Amino acid sequence: MMSLGVAIIGCGLIGQKRSGALGPARLVACADVNLGRAQALAASNPGAMASRSWEAALRHPGVDVVIVSTTNRFLAEITRTAVREKKHVLVEKPAARSVSELEDVMAEAASSGVKVRVGFNHRYHPALRKARQLMAEGSLGEMMFVRGRYGHGGRIGYEKEWRADPVQSGGGELIDQGIHLIDLARCFLGEFSEICGFSHTYFWEMPVDDNAFLLLKTTDKRCAFLHVSCTEWKNLFSLEVYGKKAKLHMEGLGGSYGVERLAYYQMLPQMGPPETTIWEYPTGDDSWRVEFEEFLEDIRLDRPPAAGLADARAALAIVERIYAESNDDHHP
Repeated sequence: MMSLGVAIIGCGLIGQKRSGALGPARLVACADVNLGRAQALAASNPGAMASRSWEAALRHPGVDVVIVSTTNRFLAEITRTAVREKKHVLVEKPAARSVSELEDVMAEAASSGVKVRVGFNHRYHPALRKARQLMAEGSLGEMMFVRGRYGHGGRIGYEKEWRADPVQSGGGELIDQGIHLIDLARCFLGEFSEICGFSHTYFWEMPVDDNAFLLLKTTDKRCAFLHVSCTEWKNLFSLEVYGKKAKLHMEGLGGSYGVERLAYYQMLPQMGPPETTIWEYPTGDDSWRVEFEEFLEDIRLDRPPAAGLADARAALAIVERIYAESNDDHHP
């Protein structure tokens, strides 16, 4: 396959991470409302164009793949337009602010012939990759439940950033970090048929939630108990997965979240203290590279992306249900 040309729309932190993880693909166009950011990203990729116009970037000659890493408000519109232009798309989670927005994209993509992947990059962290491998090998036995926590402490002025504006974001902490936990829980347990939960704003003076608590159950009562927070104060990621033979505990994401590690606790026939194996991944987060390499393979092999629009819709439907149950207007 020839090296594919990529347009990155949204050149902030995530767009920059994507730019550094393109592998054999080439960055040929950048767009951002802040032209300086687009120009800075283009400057490190000789020959790439920079623009304030996302329409100009995705229609630039040589663009085969569009990466959409804007605020949530524009994710669905840009993805839908790119699909209409017959471009493959990697759109960052949550892919839209609402199920209805996403369904418009899904309708456009259904007969387009192009691939749309949703950026659930947490699936591709090394600890998560190893955990999913162990589960697929049957090392955990029959699955029982998942317990997950994910949170950060914000920063001065956090309540004035775009994530605190429901028009820009579609919601607060639940639609931000929460959607990652929901997606991971689905990876281990399957589809959830019973959804209970509560979102609330405890600390930040903003019209979106800063904490959410979820209890999700499958038809056979496999359960996920999840908590996401931007009042965590010390950044935290912890995901525990329980089977009838063993438990997995993933924690840390590198950086301020601490060294990423996976602990495998295997139950012995006599029970008691388990046999324990621990893997540590101190070399940094390669999830962006691994995820995009898989997307290039999706395109080359003409196969459906493992994390697609249907996965985003399932996660967003849970988010919307929790917001509705909380009786708070946390989304447009």
